[in-house]
Amino acid sequence: MNTHININTRKLHDLGQSLWIDNISREMLVKGTLAHYITDCSVTGLTSNPTIFEHAIGHGNFYDEAIARLARRGQSAEELFFALALEDLTTAADLFRPVFDATDGLDGWVSLEVSPLLADNAATTIQASARLHEAANRPNLFIKIPGTAAGTEAIEQSIFAGVPVNVTLLFSREQYVAAAEAYLRGIERRVAAGLDPNVRSVASLFVSRWDVAVQQEVTPPFQNRLGIAISMLTYKAYRELLASPRWLKLAEAGARPQRLLWASTGTKDPAAPDTLYVEALASPDTINTIPEKTLQAFADHGKVKAVLPVDGGYAEAVLQEFRREGIDDEALAARLQRDGAESFTASWRTLLARIHEKSENLAESSA
Repeated sequence: MNTHININTRKLHDLGQSLWIDNISREMLVKGTLAHYITDCSVTGLTSNPTIFEHAIGHGNFYDEAIARLARRGQSAEELFFALALEDLTTAADLFRPVFDATDGLDGWVSLEVSPLLADNAATTIQASARLHEAANRPNLFIKIPGTAAGTEAIEQSIFAGVPVNVTLLFSREQYVAAAEAYLRGIERRVAAGLDPNVRSVASLFVSRWDVAVQQEVTPPFQNRLGIAISMLTYKAYRELLASPRWLKLAEAGARPQRLLWASTGTKDPAAPDTLYVEALASPDTINTIPEKTLQAFADHGKVKAVLPVDGGYAEAVLQEFRREGIDDEALAARLQRDGAESFTASWRTLLARIHEKSENLAESSA
């Protein structure tokens, strides 16, 4: 494949924003698609979730040989899944390893999520995170933990234990701050214990689901504006945290920032620009993880017009307008987090059922 670095995606990279792909499949790895994104589109990391794996494994036959091989060991569907996911993600991690090394661990990461069934169980999440981190045996693999109430406890303990964490399912400034403080507590405990404070983390704010949730409740002028406003307020809190004496003390001790990551940045409204959230959320020292379709759209016609203001800009005024429209953003943030967790749980159950079905069918056909 001829190398031709895309100018549009390169501009985001040069701005200081990492562009990650929100997808993984064995097909992407086998066909060299991921390698192409790395070489030509300035993609420097990757995220996954149960829905992504459910689609990848449930469709096509790229996993059949591996499922048949692993099924002969008598493993459960969940054990089979994590074996398959680790095969994919360690391969992807190795592709990103040059980026990881060149940036001294700032970039070049992949992510694996703990079972969504553990979202409300901190102790089991902590155990699963440590186990998956050890099984992956890659320095550039994040363990994804949801930013729920139980999740924040698991984040702090996992960071203290030296497990790199991608905090997922964050929907508001307040949820982000809670996750950031859990990260800080974990690092502070490491410093107090004389341990290396350089344990990496990212905090993933989901953007487009806000606009999907209110689309039928607000008049057209308000559509596709709420997610960006919430993001702007969260970015302000992120910048304030990085300038705080608490953080600067940890940075002096050798800690590295928990980077803010924009997630769910594919446009859901067909009437809106397909690069809406990527263009709106251009900002240094952040990450945007985007679906393949959105990556391709931005590479084709995306523009870097302006960067997010560090002071929140007009976001608070926009939020006040939504409140006048009857939107309770605090209650909606809590609902979106619950719905997100339930959606991943549904995908997880479908995924395990599909793996079980495939393993049974493959065993019968080889008998």
